[in-house]
Amino acid sequence: MSIHSGREETIGFGLVGAGMIASYYVKAIAALAATHHVRLVGVLGRSEEKAAAFAQAHQIPFHTADAGAFFAHPGIQVACIVTPSGAHLEPALQGIAAGKHLIVEKPLEISVERVDAMLDAAERADVKIAAIFQARFSAGALALKAAIDAGRFGRLVLCSAYVKWHRSAAYYQGWKGTLALDGGGALINQSIHAVDLLQWFAGMPAEVFAWKTRRVHLGIEAEDTLCASLKFADGALGTLEATTAAWPGWERRIEICGEFGSAAIEDERIVRWEFREAREGDARLLAASANNVSASGAGSPDQISFKGHQQQIADLVQALRSDTPLLVDGRQGRNAVALVRALYASAECGQPVKIDS
Repeated sequence: MSIHSGREETIGFGLVGAGMIASYYVKAIAALAATHHVRLVGVLGRSEEKAAAFAQAHQIPFHTADAGAFFAHPGIQVACIVTPSGAHLEPALQGIAAGKHLIVEKPLEISVERVDAMLDAAERADVKIAAIFQARFSAGALALKAAIDAGRFGRLVLCSAYVKWHRSAAYYQGWKGTLALDGGGALINQSIHAVDLLQWFAGMPAEVFAWKTRRVHLGIEAEDTLCASLKFADGALGTLEATTAAWPGWERRIEICGEFGSAAIEDERIVRWEFREAREGDARLLAASANNVSASGAGSPDQISFKGHQQQIADLVQALRSDTPLLVDGRQGRNAVALVRALYASAECGQPVKIDS
């Protein structure tokens, strides 16, 4: 179901959730309002008081704690699901039943089964789901993906991701680190963007072996540290390291190494870009990336920029108006959850786990 509207007709957005991440959507939608003809119409909160406070703070015209009233609002065409990870499915299904297109914060859900229930319902209703993986929209990630697709690396050899972050004990006072609402710890929450980027670049691993532990955050249910070995379908190998227990926290790093070249990105910035056969523009790309200092979530979640969300919301608006594919749709968003669950399964059984293609 596309929105075949003229550029003057505004697309209305609503927020399902009023926590910290919801403020990123407020900023992103506001930044697009004039150029993309979008507006933030309403917010659905867990309580009337929380919804009212958030709406007043951000000058949102409609607020409610009644999901039925929210999804029935005729001015909302897109619902942004920004509840805790394990509470995405239920409001998503309500939005789909009401004919709303969805933006769902990472990860889509905490299990493959819950993701599939959401995606199947959306396909039956002919509504779009954008899975938030804004790291794909950075210049560094797009350049690396283009080089891989162009064959510049030749046969991939080692493809790895490292998320060595820090989170305070206070961070885990709420739902974070719980199995019911977070689905896990450092892997499914903080490292999910690295997981998504790695499988986007190198393809889904065919087999994984993982270990997980709690080293510092001993009071949480989930892991604060995980390490894994990866075997990709084409024979390439790789590793994944994830933690929220490393002070002060380093930038997320992705390394792609192949027979003809190797590259690495830290957050949005290309830090290595070396090929056996240099091409015009390589030096400019590396130099331009060196000046790109992005806000990182390595040490604190509130340091992440909203610009990636802005780019991804713009992609959804374009897809709705022109009925074109999303850069990151629900089916693509499913891959990260499938890979995460395979890694957890391996860590729990102590054996390698194969992933169906």
